[in-house]
Amino acid sequence: MLEYKGYKGHVELDPEVGIFHGEVIDTRDVITFQGRSVEEIEAAFRESIDDYLEFCAERGERPDKPFSGRLMLRLSPNLHRDLYSAARQAGKSLNQLIAERLQRSL
Repeated sequence: MLEYKGYKGHVELDPEVGIFHGEVIDTRDVITFQGRSVEEIEAAFRESIDDYLEFCAERGERPDKPFSGRLMLRLSPNLHRDLYSAARQAGKSLNQLIAERLQRSL
C-alpha cells in the first residue's frame, strides 16, 4: 500500500507484461499510475496525485479527498433497535459498538 498526501494507492503486478499498475483507492475520482520497478511505481503514484491536485486547482474544483470516516447506514428498524440495546448494555454509543464490530470482521 502506498500513501502520499493522505491518499492511498493499491498496486498489482501484470506478470504478462512486467508492469506494475495501481489506482488510488480512497476517492471516487479515478486516479491511476504505472511503472516497471518499485521506484517507478512510487514516483508515478506521487506524480499522479500531484497532477490530479493541479488539474483540480486549474479548473477551480475541489479535489476528492480521502474518505472522512462518516458513513450513512440504513438498517431495518428491528436491527437498529437490537444494536442500540446491545450498545446500551455494553455502556457504549451505538457508533462505538458498530465500529468495533466492523473492525473485528476485517
